[in-house]
Amino acid sequence: MNDVVLAAAANQLEMVRTGELSVTELAEAHIQQIERLNPELNVFADFDAERVRTQARQLDAAREPRGALHGLPVTIKSSIATAGYRCEIGSLLHKGEIPAHDAVVVARLRAAGALILGTTNCPEFLMAYETANLLHGRTRNPWDLERSPGGSSGGESAAISAGMSAAGLGSDSGGSVRVPAHFTGICSLKPTPGRIPVRGHLPPCVGPFSILGAIGPMARTMGDVALLFKSLSGHDPLDPVSAPVTLRDPSPDELRAKVIGFFEDDGLVPVTPETRAAVNEAARALREAGFRAEPFRPRTLEPLRKLWWKFFVQCGAMFYEPEIRGKRARLSPIFNEFLGIAEAAGPISATELLNGWAELDLLRAMTLTEMSEYPVLLCPVASIPAFRPNEREWTIDGKSVEYFDAMRYTQWFNALACPAAVVPVSVSPEGLPIGVQIVARPFEDEIALGVAAVIDAAFGYRPPPMARM
Repeated sequence: MNDVVLAAAANQLEMVRTGELSVTELAEAHIQQIERLNPELNVFADFDAERVRTQARQLDAAREPRGALHGLPVTIKSSIATAGYRCEIGSLLHKGEIPAHDAVVVARLRAAGALILGTTNCPEFLMAYETANLLHGRTRNPWDLERSPGGSSGGESAAISAGMSAAGLGSDSGGSVRVPAHFTGICSLKPTPGRIPVRGHLPPCVGPFSILGAIGPMARTMGDVALLFKSLSGHDPLDPVSAPVTLRDPSPDELRAKVIGFFEDDGLVPVTPETRAAVNEAARALREAGFRAEPFRPRTLEPLRKLWWKFFVQCGAMFYEPEIRGKRARLSPIFNEFLGIAEAAGPISATELLNGWAELDLLRAMTLTEMSEYPVLLCPVASIPAFRPNEREWTIDGKSVEYFDAMRYTQWFNALACPAAVVPVSVSPEGLPIGVQIVARPFEDEIALGVAAVIDAAFGYRPPPMARM
């Protein structure tokens, strides 16, 4: 059964559909993997084996499959409202909170027949690239227990990488489904905001976060990520960001007509040699599959990054201020660190916010004009592979690289509202996964998924050793 939990989600669904496995048997295999590995990895915010078994029996008793995900064991980041499950956003200030209603995406998961295993750990209030808090402790990377699985969807990525979940949902305002996928060797998509509804995310994706933020699927293959995207996307008439965009299925010829622009770094912050090599290996794989892949780097990256910082860091801290006022002693060290970074940047005035918002629209237009020639971009996910807890600075090519700078490779695309996928390609000298990022223009998520699937076919998921019995 160990091979079953490490199989692609599509293969698990096929085993249920053909009767090779019952939903109950598939659920039991995942329960065993969770009970074996969770004591070391500390993935879950809420897991109850008997609740999972009850769900599985109900799905087995159904006369007809409920939908495309019937019986698939999935997990959900504990910042996405899941009725009946603890969704505390990693904070003592929300200890024990259980939503009464599902987020739209969770309701769609249930309607499609997915089996919910539980909710997964995240850093307090989601504002970190590692996963630890005072409520549930630290989540560990299945590739190296001394490393972080990333954040803020680190519990989700660790669960999927280790075969404790077939697939799941994270959220991303600055790399939070992409950095964890890169750190743990799985696939993910940050969709265009609105392609997958965010109503029910905790906290709400409003103001600048309506552009920056998205709920994104995570899985071990791009085919599985695409399956979740197709099952969960679609217009939500009560979500002001949600657009009535029809699903597309681009042909191989249509995908190959898109010229790929790739860059190994942004010219300011270096990446490790192995990261550079991974980008080139992915470009080579695309060329071998019939794509044109040429060196290209947008000129707007640094001003975009500065605006992302303004909205994510400075505005983010301002959003939380009313809730945390007078409660700093109950906040986790990582969230207090974020607040310190925001305070050092200083408050943002109404004029700065207005000018920044206008500048962002102009920069997005400039970048999309550049991308008319290169509608797909290929680049690193981060400067480094998975880091150790509380590491905040690294030396690459003799240059010091700080924490937020090392993750800038994802941040641009939140400011641009572009869909961006991550695929594992290679490993570092320490044996840690290294992924690459595939970016398309807004609302062309299917293009990003299709190109990423070509790279995935050339490289693909490898299970961490501890995931096997």
